[in-house]
Amino acid sequence: MTNDNPHVLKSVSAGVATLTLNRGDKFNPLSEEMLDALQSEFEAVKGDSRIRVVVLAAAGKAFCAGHDLKQMRAEPSEAYYKKLFNQCSKVMLTVQQMPQPVIARVQGIATAAGCQLVSMCDLAVASSDAKFAVSGVNYGLFCATPSVGLSRNVSRKQAMEMLLTGEFIDADTARERGLVNRVVPTEQLDAEIVKLTASILAKPAVAIAMGKQLFYKQIEMGIGAAYQLAGQTMACNMMDEAALEGVQAFIDKRKPEWSR
Repeated sequence: MTNDNPHVLKSVSAGVATLTLNRGDKFNPLSEEMLDALQSEFEAVKGDSRIRVVVLAAAGKAFCAGHDLKQMRAEPSEAYYKKLFNQCSKVMLTVQQMPQPVIARVQGIATAAGCQLVSMCDLAVASSDAKFAVSGVNYGLFCATPSVGLSRNVSRKQAMEMLLTGEFIDADTARERGLVNRVVPTEQLDAEIVKLTASILAKPAVAIAMGKQLFYKQIEMGIGAAYQLAGQTMACNMMDEAALEGVQAFIDKRKPEWSR
């Protein structure tokens, strides 16, 4: 990765960090270098309290075509593949472990690990031209790691159909199945992202961060443990000055005045 041609571009404006996959000429593959760059940027954003929302975008016609198959084929050893997939899994988990909501801005195809990346983001807004697939099976490689995120977004049978056939689904189908939140014409994609980020920015950062952390923890628990953790989280949240002000504002029939 060179300074004049980074794998990931970063811009920050009004509390929103936009990270852009910057290998559009190659369909933004998740090479070792791209994964390193993403991990570095996520870690930097994660600790920056000035950043409230992250938008994950991509240059070129494709959002992300998955792993760099040429790079993978060049070093056919089990040790290398384990290292690569561990590196990728770390990036995916970091997305969910960040306190800031991460929104995928999907302007084109998202395949295999690229589809996985969309599934691991908290929210996703897609262009009507976008398409999604977990297509590794077409090349003899079942998309095992992408199946983790995919199966936590769509129903089991729908996930298995995508995994077993490798076929593409369009943006509207992805929305119907729960993989993306909103679908808009390409020319309206940025405006829709702005609308969504503005809605999040209008809420207290502490409530958003606590809520995101709770959401992903409880979803992996049994229902009893989930309710216990949720109750603890709500009690802690309620003691924060933002929640106290919000409830008082509701009682007073006025708009809340949050300091953060």
